[in-house]
Amino acid sequence: MPREYLISVDVETAGPVPSRFALLSIGACPIDRPELGFYVELMPEHEAVAPGALEITGLSMEQLAEDGEAPETAMREFAAWIAEVTPAGELPVFVGFNASFDWMFVADYFERFLGRNPFGHSALDIKAYFMGKTGSSWQETSMKHLSPRYLGGSRLSHNALGDARDQAALFRAILADTTAISDET
Repeated sequence: MPREYLISVDVETAGPVPSRFALLSIGACPIDRPELGFYVELMPEHEAVAPGALEITGLSMEQLAEDGEAPETAMREFAAWIAEVTPAGELPVFVGFNASFDWMFVADYFERFLGRNPFGHSALDIKAYFMGKTGSSWQETSMKHLSPRYLGGSRLSHNALGDARDQAALFRAILADTTAISDET
């Protein structure tokens, strides 16, 4: 079996689902080489904005309409970057913090604009991984609980590349944590 190459991915969006709200930015980095980052801002394909979404990201729909990459171009660039950073013979694996949210946008955009998803049909969720490793509850997987333990209390910036790098650091720390389930309870 080919080895797996873990890539941290974060997105910022205009709302909760890709059918009605635009993907605004994508940030990514290899878990083990966060300096090899990818970042792109996309031209919105939908005008709808969920309350509070833009305040969190600091992005502007008007500015992105002028300066953002067309979704097809952005996804082609992202796929090329994934191919470039993934070592020969290894499979890229999408890693996200609450991967179900980020994954649905990335998978939807790859399928619609490229007709293929370089990550295949699966994603690794950091929150679920932590829950399984420690026996914690779902609420205990929030950044409020994990950041003090693994990231010195830092908060996510809601810049997709910055958050992808923070997620990579978080996942590396969780992987290195040798605390057994029995030690957590």
